[in-house]
Amino acid sequence: MLRAAAVLSFVGLFVFQASCGAAIAADASKPNVLLICVDDLKPILACYGDRLVKTPNVDRLAARGLLLESAYCNQAVCSPSRNALLVGLRPQTLGIYDLGTNFRKTAPGAITLPQQFKQAGYTTISIGKTYHTGHGNIGDPKESWSEPPFKGGGAQYVNDENRVEARLEEKGLTAKQAADQQLRGAAVEAGQCEDEAYVDGVAAREAVRRLEEFAKKPTQPFFLGLGFIKPHLPFCAPQKYWDLYQESQFEPAARQTPPDGAPQFAPQFGGELRRYGGIPEKGTLPVDLQRRLIHGYYAAVSYMDAQLGLVLDALDKTGLAERTIVVLWGDHGWHLGDHGMWCKHTNYEQAARIPLLVVVPGVTKAGTRTKALVETVDIYPTLCELAGLSPQTPLDGQSFAAVLRDPTTSTRDSITHVYPRTGVLGRAIRNNRYRMVEWKSIGAAPDTAVIELYDYQTDPQETKNVAAEQPEVVAQLRGILAKQPEAKPQFSAKGQGGAKSQASGKAAQGSVKKQDRGAMFAGRDKDKDGKLTREEFLANQPDPKDAPARFTKFDVDGSGDLSREEFVSSGKKK
Repeated sequence: MLRAAAVLSFVGLFVFQASCGAAIAADASKPNVLLICVDDLKPILACYGDRLVKTPNVDRLAARGLLLESAYCNQAVCSPSRNALLVGLRPQTLGIYDLGTNFRKTAPGAITLPQQFKQAGYTTISIGKTYHTGHGNIGDPKESWSEPPFKGGGAQYVNDENRVEARLEEKGLTAKQAADQQLRGAAVEAGQCEDEAYVDGVAAREAVRRLEEFAKKPTQPFFLGLGFIKPHLPFCAPQKYWDLYQESQFEPAARQTPPDGAPQFAPQFGGELRRYGGIPEKGTLPVDLQRRLIHGYYAAVSYMDAQLGLVLDALDKTGLAERTIVVLWGDHGWHLGDHGMWCKHTNYEQAARIPLLVVVPGVTKAGTRTKALVETVDIYPTLCELAGLSPQTPLDGQSFAAVLRDPTTSTRDSITHVYPRTGVLGRAIRNNRYRMVEWKSIGAAPDTAVIELYDYQTDPQETKNVAAEQPEVVAQLRGILAKQPEAKPQFSAKGQGGAKSQASGKAAQGSVKKQDRGAMFAGRDKDKDGKLTREEFLANQPDPKDAPARFTKFDVDGSGDLSREEFVSSGKKK
């Protein structure tokens, strides 16, 4: 039996209204938790207003509880975002902005969200992608979960011609060379197969099996983390999901260039996508290819939605839905060609905004919505409050349980997210109207920063950086940042993330360590004459004091401008 205080806490929170029909039984007074993590899912869902997408199962989940319209990730890349969810700390607190660094390198004593529930007597299970694993990162298999995570089976591709091996002969590379260059297979695949041929189909069926097992032990609470891979690249889905759409329905983004006045380093141009077969290495993608990719993204979303449907059916069939908190969370957004950008890896709205749905029996009202600002780190303390648990280690987030009870309230005036570039970190503050991004080297003086400001009331598509026009807004939002601790630099085994590492003032590179300098050159070459003037080179540099010396170094032939080769090679002679 629960301690009396815990029982009262939970019962007080989970008082059912008369319309709910029945109260949670005393022997199941601890709520179960089903945390559904979806990779690269932006809010192109019917319940979020998209008129083309077919997502009946996400929509029926939304109809059961609260849809959060203004939810944001803490960094638009997989591992840091999932650390924020499961560790409850922002990337700048951990000092981890990359994929490969395990969070216990910088926070060895952290009590993770599933670990918190495990210590409270829950059975904690992971199926599919919850923590980011790979790139040397092992997740948290022993501390967080009651048993080894289920990795499952299923294929990435079902057609041999789409696998990366098919590209080796085409490019004349060995398998090792392909791996070193991070080459991948086809960007899209319409498989002639059943749903369970792919990874998410296997994960969903395992989740159904586990729910059926849990239902046989109603007094044993569970925390089930279920991770779906799609719509992450490659956009692979059975043919029937492609057939839900006509490619002609999809129009490329109206704006194919970065915001006016944006720092040159703030956007990205799809480096992750360009490693896949059939994708040009540089330049704007052809319109037909853009349509194909958007079609593939939508097909992959609908495929994931169908797998979610199996899990929701199992929740209902077993009766677990009546006493299970369900959270559906996208780890970050995704650029689908807007501003000429693809993938995530930015501080812009399309990468930072996420879908977030929460269903809490007896607390959330069916089919409700809120504009309350929430960030990923807030989910950890919220679930703890709902379950009557007290976090044992400090967290960056704050509970939004009050919003679940009353969607007209709010718990934050603004949210914070970050993204690193070479030598600088972009820290963003987003409130209901503006996003301000402060780009500077970690530890550097505030007056060295380059600033972006976007007004979503007058410019919802982020077409112009208005920082110079609205200095009073910039000052207000920078004041919020000034109250936060200085960001930590990226942990490295050599520097151990300590004082020496922090003193270097170098921001983490994460997945942008290997810059596409060709794309950078194209972005700076405003008049497209194949060379950079001194003015073009110096515009929006993050280190204006040092940049002139760098221009002189790059200008190997002393011509007073930079050729593409001089810029790409950073002035190094071949």
